[in-house]
Amino acid sequence: MNIAILFGGSSYEHEISIVSAITMKKVLKKSTITYIFVDSERNFWLIDSEKINSKLFSSGEYKKSKQLTLKQGGFYGEGMFGSKQVAFDVLLNLIHGRDGEDGKTASLMTFFSIPFISPRLEASALSYNKLYTKFLAESLGVKTVAYEHLSKNDTRTISMDYPVIVKPVRLGSSIGVSIVKSEAELDYALDVAFEFDNDVIIEPFIEGVKEYNQAGCYTDGWELSIIEEPHKEEFLDFEKKYMDFSRDSQVCSAEIDDVLTEKIRETFKKIYDPLFQGSIIRCDFFVSQGEVLLNEINPIPGSMANYLFEDFEGMLHRLATHLPKENSIGVDYTYIDSIQKAKGKA
Repeated sequence: MNIAILFGGSSYEHEISIVSAITMKKVLKKSTITYIFVDSERNFWLIDSEKINSKLFSSGEYKKSKQLTLKQGGFYGEGMFGSKQVAFDVLLNLIHGRDGEDGKTASLMTFFSIPFISPRLEASALSYNKLYTKFLAESLGVKTVAYEHLSKNDTRTISMDYPVIVKPVRLGSSIGVSIVKSEAELDYALDVAFEFDNDVIIEPFIEGVKEYNQAGCYTDGWELSIIEEPHKEEFLDFEKKYMDFSRDSQVCSAEIDDVLTEKIRETFKKIYDPLFQGSIIRCDFFVSQGEVLLNEINPIPGSMANYLFEDFEGMLHRLATHLPKENSIGVDYTYIDSIQKAKGKA
């Protein structure tokens, strides 16, 4: 199968997307990979899979590659004999953050009738925004961590006890995230977060809480990963997550009992189906006093969370043949014709 990997984008997570894309070369050993890079100006470039490395992008050398245009049915490059379509079977959206996770890519691929693996528009909009994710979880009967929401021009006061975590609403990879241990630290943490976003959510920092990650998708049945218990410090900062996104070898399953395993998996299924059909997502859960709480939905996880699956590549191929399709709408201008006839016009 020929898989096009779309990566880069106009995003604070642009470089993480590059790391994820390069990692896929080690993971997808039985597939043909077609790399399509989106630069910070949102131009498309066809990247030679044999020459791809991080320096290609940091040096600007990628601009020597063929530039592409997005048209109905796919990506096209201009040549001596006219426009030629880039051949691939399915596109994997690997743009982290803005452009990839906010619904722009999903909208473009849908509009131009390109088969793609990624959350669709509605799923992207709800999972990209941490506040909307809370609303989604509440509507599904899924519990989340308590929170408060502040906008940039709001009064900087909160009612919950310290310590707390301050998070920009529309960012991942721990960018702009701070642990605040006293009221004296709140103002600075908000300044940092508001550098990246106009809205933040504030959650209690739960000491010693257990965290578990579950990834998966639905093809002709459920394909769920192992449940991972990430080993980390207070939280993973940007640098640690940057390195974490390059993982390409399977990790060990969490040592938890069958009851908790079932709780986590059933909660994941409730979140995934039907909104996230056509995508591989990872949900991060907290477990506190036996309760499973949704922490975050990762609609395009780093390196697609390949390290949590025994047969990631096979699953990707299966998902490519079970993608949701838009209904075809026929337009025959009957209404306009009837108006014209009523007016006595042919």
